[in-house]
Amino acid sequence: MKISKILISATIAGLVFVGCKKEEDKSLQVVNAEKSAPKEHKTIAAENLQTASFQIEGMTCAVGCAKTIEEELANLDGVDKATVDFDKKTATVSFDKTIQNPESLTKVVQETGDGKTYKVSNFKS
Repeated sequence: MKISKILISATIAGLVFVGCKKEEDKSLQVVNAEKSAPKEHKTIAAENLQTASFQIEGMTCAVGCAKTIEEELANLDGVDKATVDFDKKTATVSFDKTIQNPESLTKVVQETGDGKTYKVSNFKS
């Protein structure tokens, strides 16, 4: 009798564990799909469109640093387009000046690292 209770308990525990894991995997797939889906940009009125370029110091690679910073900038509300050139250590961002400003763009770049890794300079709009 004791062995059958242990087997039944183990079976139920196993089913619960497997069932919960499948649900968790589905939720992770949704989160990952949201992250990988390209963000749709709203059209920015011509009078509000501003382009800025600036230097970024502290990048050590094109894929890990430059690409990550580019994606962070491009996913901001009010940003139409962002490009980061690792070789030249520059970024160019087209944005809606009613939503974003130089300070917010600088803050995003610096927070992409640990707050100390990337430094923005020579901001020109």
